[in-house]
Amino acid sequence: MRMSKMFVQTLRDFPSDAEVMSHKLLVRAGFIRKLTSGVYNYLPLMWRVLKKVEKITREEMDASGAQEMLMPFVQPEELWKESGRWDVYGKELMRLKDRHDRGMCLGPTHEEVITFVAREGIKSYKQLPVNLYQIQSKFRDEVRPRYGLLRGREFIMKDAYSFDATQEGLEKSYKIMADAYYKIFERCGLETKAVQSDSGAIGGAVSHEYMVLIDDTENNAGENDVFFCKNKSCGYAANANHAVSVLEPAEVDGAKFGFTELKKVDTPDTTSIEELEKFLNVPATVILKSMIYIADKKPVMALIRADKTFEETKVMNAVGANEIRSAAPAELADIFGASKGFVGPMGIENVKIPADYEGEKIQVVADLTAKEMKNFVIGANETDRHFVGVNLEDLGNDIIFADIRLVEKGEKCPDCGEPLFVTKGIEVGNIFQLGTKYSEKMNAVFTDENGKERPFIMGCYGIGISRTAAAAVERHHDEYGIKWPLAIAPYHVDVVPVNIGEEKQMKIAGEIYNKLLEKGVEAVIDDRDERAGVKFKDSELIGFPFRITAGKTVDEGLVEFKIRETGEVLKMTPDEAVEKVVLAVQNIK
Repeated sequence: MRMSKMFVQTLRDFPSDAEVMSHKLLVRAGFIRKLTSGVYNYLPLMWRVLKKVEKITREEMDASGAQEMLMPFVQPEELWKESGRWDVYGKELMRLKDRHDRGMCLGPTHEEVITFVAREGIKSYKQLPVNLYQIQSKFRDEVRPRYGLLRGREFIMKDAYSFDATQEGLEKSYKIMADAYYKIFERCGLETKAVQSDSGAIGGAVSHEYMVLIDDTENNAGENDVFFCKNKSCGYAANANHAVSVLEPAEVDGAKFGFTELKKVDTPDTTSIEELEKFLNVPATVILKSMIYIADKKPVMALIRADKTFEETKVMNAVGANEIRSAAPAELADIFGASKGFVGPMGIENVKIPADYEGEKIQVVADLTAKEMKNFVIGANETDRHFVGVNLEDLGNDIIFADIRLVEKGEKCPDCGEPLFVTKGIEVGNIFQLGTKYSEKMNAVFTDENGKERPFIMGCYGIGISRTAAAAVERHHDEYGIKWPLAIAPYHVDVVPVNIGEEKQMKIAGEIYNKLLEKGVEAVIDDRDERAGVKFKDSELIGFPFRITAGKTVDEGLVEFKIRETGEVLKMTPDEAVEKVVLAVQNIK
């Protein structure tokens, strides 16, 4: 490809709305352009990258025994009502109606459609196992699209679905997909870690996310906190929404601080845990902290030992909600008649829920840390007042106990007891053991060897194609631009004649370019009438893995060979430069 003919426009500055490096660089280097919030045009350079990620994904999926198909992205309401997700999926589901007023949606995922396909096409255990996949655009109305291709409203995804006759079969399919995923990401130049995770709206009992780990000091692209153990014989790793830990013993009995009987005390101006600790002269470990959430329009009170923090996804799952948010100060006053810092679970069964909310009473969920506490402190639902000397039996029996605690760095690994570490991660893939979540609800059954109808045992496996490309930029860049891994680079090499007015430079550059094309190398020749500095800056910004420069050294029979990843610059003959690129390309996995 001649640079003078390429549809690419590099920018001098980063876009003002970009927060992370992949977004900044992909826009500035001419790979993507925003159409509207969370929706991007994939320009020719980006499309080449995406097609390469797709190719790698297809090769490994095909090698695993999966079969490619294509499903419609417009899905009927009826299927989603069969699965029970139409009314509970949330606002991310892009809903529409056709001219006959029939409900439709733009597919955020395809569990319902693939279950329909299996229901219609698989009748006997003899047809199992089956794994079907597709690569297609998905649509999710994100509340806050951000980070460019890392979190958008429209994105390209590979989704696969396995159907087995038994749980053992599912676990085998799951392992095959897990291994295939490591191969895919490795070939794309990404080191990933499979971590335990929450199944979210997809569902299922077991799920893992494939994370590209990002150092905290590097940038803020990682939206997920990943807790992991460095003990090589252990390997524990989990998303913050699923992580657990072992806590060190703590003083949790308020009797040692004089709280031997239940009573209400004045605690003026103690709106924070720190202020309450100081006023009562007690540690946070004898204070039971209350937090009010609105979960699916229902007020929920969450309780936890006050030296610890809530993990909202865990709270949401504990009460079986689909959406959750913290209650606003005005809502606290409306429901409890108390301000922040003084809300508590005592007498909560008598609190009348305002008409703006749903439910007959406030649901209470307590972290497991609360079970060990005695004679503790809680808010009295009166501003400037608390109860002391409280025990769990004082609060009634309608409390759900669950792990709703956010793990902290340094807490002990639940598997080996070593300290846990935390870093940021970019999710590029996930796998789920769905079981019969969809097949039972949608009556998708097969006949087993005994002639009995049984629901399919399903698995689900997703890879964000566009997210993978963006993650590669997050991991491979410097202050000058992108450093594409060779396997997914838009082009392998940039051939740069320093001065197109110099006949010998153009002749040598042209010969190199043609030889590379003959050898199957994807090459660009920068034949633009631009200064050498402009060409070099664009080359590094775009991220060509190799650059061959025909400059003044052609009089000596030499060209300059630069490796983008390392910055190494070598002088060699044109034939040596061609051979070096050809060999590297031939070694791409």
